Amino acid sequence: MAWIGALGVVTVAGAGAAGGYLGLVTGALPLDMGVGRRTRPLGPQSVDIAAPREVVFDVIAQPYLGRATRAMREKVMVLEQGSDMVLAAHRTPVVGGRLTATTVETVRFTRPERVDFRLVRGPVPAVTESFTLTEHESGTRLVYEGELATDLWRAGQWWGGLLAPRWEATVAASLGAVRQEAERRSTLR
Repeated sequence: MAWIGALGVVTVAGAGAAGGYLGLVTGALPLDMGVGRRTRPLGPQSVDIAAPREVVFDVIAQPYLGRATRAMREKVMVLEQGSDMVLAAHRTPVVGGRLTATTVETVRFTRPERVDFRLVRGPVPAVTESFTLTEHESGTRLVYEGELATDLWRAGQWWGGLLAPRWEATVAASLGAVRQEAERRSTLR
């Protein structure tokens, strides 16, 4: 009979660990303990876009400050909006698309040269990111840079090492989409 009690404890512990992992991965269980904080860079990534800087800025800002397309409404939901900043929830498929991570971020706009993101809630305690737009010979150079912070020393460093490549891959896909849409809009002018 003692083995039934031990099996129950193992089952509950396993379910708790699985639930904690799912909560952390999806951003539903944010952990910000403030101890053993480690930071790591995100990027830089850059893309040259054959479009004017104002067009590129408008493409980046549209889901937040303008009318978002149906596809973007599935990914970004503006929770609060001011004149130069929004609070937005971002939904990103994870783990083969079976789960969706939801992060909440502030997004600040400095027209036409910069867009800054700051994580409010997500799978790590802190992320800051920026998109910097500069005029370039062929149009606009868009540069992404950021920093991701985790807690709990080596365990957090391991988690950040697991998360950062996926985070950067999501950003790379976004940069590609911005490039494609900005160049499309630029040819329509």
